[in-house]
Amino acid sequence: MVNNDLPVKSVPELIAYMKANPNKLSFGSHGTGTSVHVSGELFKSMTGTSMTHVPYKGRQFAIPDLVGGSIQLMFDNMPSALPMARDGKIRALAQTTAKRSPAAPDVPTMAEFVPGFEATTWFAMFAPANVPKPIIDKLNAEVVRVFHLPEVQDRLKTLGLDPVLSTPEELARYQAVEITKWAKVVKDSGAKAE
Repeated sequence: MVNNDLPVKSVPELIAYMKANPNKLSFGSHGTGTSVHVSGELFKSMTGTSMTHVPYKGRQFAIPDLVGGSIQLMFDNMPSALPMARDGKIRALAQTTAKRSPAAPDVPTMAEFVPGFEATTWFAMFAPANVPKPIIDKLNAEVVRVFHLPEVQDRLKTLGLDPVLSTPEELARYQAVEITKWAKVVKDSGAKAE
């Protein structure tokens, strides 16, 4: 999402603007090393652009600066960004998920312009090590059941959240891929924990 005064209306326009104005733009995040921060670093890496990262101590501090123009863009989570875009406070250029969300079908994905780009914030339920498999399986079945309830499905869609329900083994495989991907982004960006 970008500040309304930034003279770009699409991802290709943003990339062209950034290449013509290296390091002129700054992007805010909820803090160094957050998903919002590393999404911006991935964008820089994949597009060959440069911009300055401005870490905040939370979203509530970054958003006023984005709306006011102190920072020009931000990679935020859909449940918090979408209402602001709908209210016209900021401009949504793209979603960072692999496919368009039903909550914002008119907003393209970043991958439509930057092939291979995907930055998804995800949540999972974990249990302590050595919990017996039958208990893990029962917990997983109950989570899947709850997420299939119509009222839960409706609320998640309203927020722009798309649940992916899987097995503990599939989650472990996905997590391993994500760790490898984001470790490289963090290393390449030079980000350090604060």
